[in-house]
Amino acid sequence: MGPVRRGVILSLLPGVAWAQDCAVQRPGWDGAPVSVVQEAVFLASSPAALVLLLGTAVAIRFKSQWGSLAVVLGWTAFVTFLTMLAPASRKLAMAEGCVGSPALFLGVIAAICVGTIFYTAPPIKGR
Repeated sequence: MGPVRRGVILSLLPGVAWAQDCAVQRPGWDGAPVSVVQEAVFLASSPAALVLLLGTAVAIRFKSQWGSLAVVLGWTAFVTFLTMLAPASRKLAMAEGCVGSPALFLGVIAAICVGTIFYTAPPIKGR
């Protein structure tokens, strides 16, 4: 079955069929669609993101190039999981509306990583 036909068939099913995915992803969901900002706050308050934020703060505080490399690789792994390796239930939950788009969160993380790399880069000699 092709993706178009499968999408048409799934669009005809009631939303209650996916309620189990929302119960797993967001147990206390009230039925309102999740906005980009709400999803960014939810992802930023996850344990992995909090550990990576702490690591980023330590790498910046001590201006450690190796620490910033480790943190950027950690952020890369986290973002890869969110975007490419996410379970199918997350994609179904996004279609249902209980999980929002992670675009804002990904943009903020990209800015943090670029800023960390530039801040901890060695100074240019000869200037």
